[in-house]
Amino acid sequence: MFFGNSQPESGDTKWRRQLDKFVKANQQELAALFWGLWLANGDSQGTVGIDLQPTPHFVYCPKEQIENLNIRVENRLQEILGIVENHKPDVEVVMIGIGKGEIKLIQFAPEPAPPICFEQAGKDVDGLLDVLEERMREELKL
Repeated sequence: MFFGNSQPESGDTKWRRQLDKFVKANQQELAALFWGLWLANGDSQGTVGIDLQPTPHFVYCPKEQIENLNIRVENRLQEILGIVENHKPDVEVVMIGIGKGEIKLIQFAPEPAPPICFEQAGKDVDGLLDVLEERMREELKL
């Protein structure tokens, strides 16, 4: 019995794997950015997202747009909506990855917590955006 994936990796799954790898390698900085954006806007702009097209960059995903998408896909995003609605920003990071016409939930609880990551980062939100978007362009070649 095999538990691995015997199929060659398609472009549709490659972006997900690369995004997971990027998030894991950059948890502290992503948590710092998430907290800095939360301090500036709360959830008034929506959920922070990583849009991979045409080049990787950060966006906001307004709650209304996620809800409308959920309706269009027959409520298959209900779980994502629940997580987005009920997350604790001082403890966990919740973002949405967008690529290849699909979305992916990004959720993790960094150590230390997001407020401490932001404090330790030594950069403001703009500085964190610059650093992380540059890393994404280098590491997320799709």
